[in-house]
Amino acid sequence: MDRVFQLAAERPVVVFSKSTCCMCHTIKTLFFDFGVNPTVYELDQIPGGREIEHALARHGAANDFPVVFIGGNLVGGANEIMTLHLNGSLSGMLKRAGALWL
Repeated sequence: MDRVFQLAAERPVVVFSKSTCCMCHTIKTLFFDFGVNPTVYELDQIPGGREIEHALARHGAANDFPVVFIGGNLVGGANEIMTLHLNGSLSGMLKRAGALWL
């Protein structure tokens, strides 16, 4: 899990994703529409992706993709991101993390 948190802390927004996941695509598109350029790790396409997936599962993110970190903090999956977006708090969180300038 240390590697996951290290990767998550390197950029303002980090998305652990799977290339075939429709909700992953939706959340990445939402970030792009905000003007945010998240760092995306497609776990089904990178070396060591399986180990990262297992580490995320041990941390409670089992089979819940995407897994999103903002400002180095685990925010959650698509449901949590959409809830934050709909209640208006996602943009503030992105600004505080340095991912959004407006």
